[in-house]
Amino acid sequence: MERAEGFYELGDGFGIEAGPGTEDVARRLRGTLGAATGLALPPKKGDEHDVLHLSVQPGLDSVEYRLVVAPHGVHIQGGSPAGVFWGAQTLRQLLGPDAFRRAPLPGRTWRLPLTEIRDSPRFRWRGLMLDVARHFMPKDGVLRYLDLMAAHKLNVFHFHLTDDQGWRIEIEKYPRLTEVGSWRARTKFGHRASPLWEEKPHGGYYTRNDIREIVAYAAERHIAVVPEIDVPGHSQAAIAAYPELGNTDVTTASIEGGTVLSVWDTWGISPNVLAPTDNTLRFYEGVLEEVLELFPSEFVHVGGDECLKDQWRRSPTAQERIRELGLRDEDELQAWFIGHFDKWLTARGRRLIGWDEILEGGLADGAAVSSWRGYAGGIAAARAGHDVVMCPEQQVYLDHRQHAGADEPVPIGYVRTLEDVYRFEPVPPQLTSDEARHVLGTQANLWTEVMEDQARVDYQAFPRLAAFAEVAWSRLPAPAERDFADFEHRMATHYRRLDALGVAYRPPTGPRPWQRRPGVLGRPIDGPPPNR
Repeated sequence: MERAEGFYELGDGFGIEAGPGTEDVARRLRGTLGAATGLALPPKKGDEHDVLHLSVQPGLDSVEYRLVVAPHGVHIQGGSPAGVFWGAQTLRQLLGPDAFRRAPLPGRTWRLPLTEIRDSPRFRWRGLMLDVARHFMPKDGVLRYLDLMAAHKLNVFHFHLTDDQGWRIEIEKYPRLTEVGSWRARTKFGHRASPLWEEKPHGGYYTRNDIREIVAYAAERHIAVVPEIDVPGHSQAAIAAYPELGNTDVTTASIEGGTVLSVWDTWGISPNVLAPTDNTLRFYEGVLEEVLELFPSEFVHVGGDECLKDQWRRSPTAQERIRELGLRDEDELQAWFIGHFDKWLTARGRRLIGWDEILEGGLADGAAVSSWRGYAGGIAAARAGHDVVMCPEQQVYLDHRQHAGADEPVPIGYVRTLEDVYRFEPVPPQLTSDEARHVLGTQANLWTEVMEDQARVDYQAFPRLAAFAEVAWSRLPAPAERDFADFEHRMATHYRRLDALGVAYRPPTGPRPWQRRPGVLGRPIDGPPPNR
């Protein structure tokens, strides 16, 4: 970055010249900067004055950009439309926090510092996972989070759509998945040990057109949407809708009250998992056929985590399948289950990704791993030649508490402060340079058991997501050498951007009175998290 003395002021005649391939970026700028500044930003030609020139330059790397603010005009060049888009986000930042508002403030003037910036991301996968299964987030909230991701230069939205507590995507072939599976009768309030309940139905789902809109909205912001359909565990909502998907040869004695299993209303790991039958495979192939139609992403996430195998151990059907396939145990049965869908997705030009438990019992060659139980799974996967997304629970699970104070709402897990997240390093030092190339990037995860609404999601995500975004984008020094004081100083301005965006973040001084949840039981863990 090079900085010169002086400023470039945006006048009423300031317009945009959109070179080939940058038309969508120009339209987005008119929508965001036009709303915030009140400027029309009309189309202009390169030989006119007061012009923002947008262009794709083949000489730059595909997602690299070059932003030049000179006395005669402003230029954003990118190696692709995505690079131009990320440069436009920097331009918005340079205009100041009010550039993130939705309407202009009276008497405001707009100027840019004279500067030249050339920048590109460290990682190709800069992700955020949002769990909408535990607490449903309506479509408008999802679109808002895509805007927040774009403003922070994050580019992968991991959409956790199914779990024990709810099924959130319409599947035409299987209507009961949403008719039954998208609603639960009540909800545990707080950690699963809490005695508190919200005694009203909770749920919702996205129609196929909702999904199409979300995917298109994300694409306009150069964000890939990776859907997650959980198998074979975390599937009680699906089994509640279609009981034949469960291990019916061992579950009759445990069916709740003698009736059909219901969508789960508490937290934790349900023992009700999918049966390893041909019927189950065909059912989920039907689900995934519709998922592939709606999501063009390279990757499809199939979960694969926390699959309790007690039912399989007691199920004659599961044991017969183990013998039939010549497998050693239930771990290899899960590997067979995941491997089936890896082959199925590969045959359709897609790639399977799953949580690091899919390494147990063997993993298909083309599969990628989301390493959540620390670094170990990611290290093992990279050494075995598998691509990895690093999202260790102890570092970047943003549902973990931000402070040890008594006012922290529903405290879960270890204390992970803003500084802790800023010092997170996605690439373990144990990896060689060749092995490290398998680290596609990193992802922060938001599990919503104790996030009952958008304001609670905001509180857990921000400001830590801003620190994570800098880690995911920038080539920072080693964790101990990072200048957190400088980052904290820059956050003083960024808090004003978050205010302009209406984000209900956690203030550095602690939660506001309305952000607290006195008397609601959490699950805090003392001490530093293990770095494994």
